[in-house]
Amino acid sequence: MDAKTHWEKIYATKAPDAVSWYRPHLETSLALIQRATAGYSASIIDIGAGESTLVDDLLATGYENITVLDVSQTAVDVTKKRLGLLAKKIDWIVGDITQVQLQPFAYDVWHDRAVFHFLASTEQRGAYVLSVAKAVNPGGHVIVSTFGPEGPTTCSGLEVMRYDTESLHNEFGARFRLVESLKELHHTPFGTTQQFLYCYCRVE
Repeated sequence: MDAKTHWEKIYATKAPDAVSWYRPHLETSLALIQRATAGYSASIIDIGAGESTLVDDLLATGYENITVLDVSQTAVDVTKKRLGLLAKKIDWIVGDITQVQLQPFAYDVWHDRAVFHFLASTEQRGAYVLSVAKAVNPGGHVIVSTFGPEGPTTCSGLEVMRYDTESLHNEFGARFRLVESLKELHHTPFGTTQQFLYCYCRVE
């Protein structure tokens, strides 16, 4: 089963608040994006956004240039319906981030919560990093969150990678200057906890 088929099935059969990664609001992500941006005109792309409410909170904060990307059309449609007329303010992309061709140097901030740790092969991770390098402006910012060293080994029926700060940063290389990393305990809707690692880098 390819990635698109897998995630279409997940989003078609589970409610938005019935998946392990669900949070009412991505407070840590929003705070890091606010730190990374000098104003509300900054161009932001949210990778693997799914049905996340981050786009709602970015709009409510005042950001004007937002792109949402996900491999699942179902997830994108749910988010559009939730936003209503506000959905017209967003650029929507349905595609696999390891395959999609993004506009070069189009974004000031790249945000990804919980996509990168699903990339099991070196080829997939290399394609992802190349996409970041091509799409983010020099001087731009990259915020990537994965499962930490004590996080789960599987998620949604798939094996995942776990990272500490050094191993995650090493996947991206020297052009990405590490500004900050932090760990967060995510409380799932099922009463369990998952350790997430956030790395925030600046593109040289």
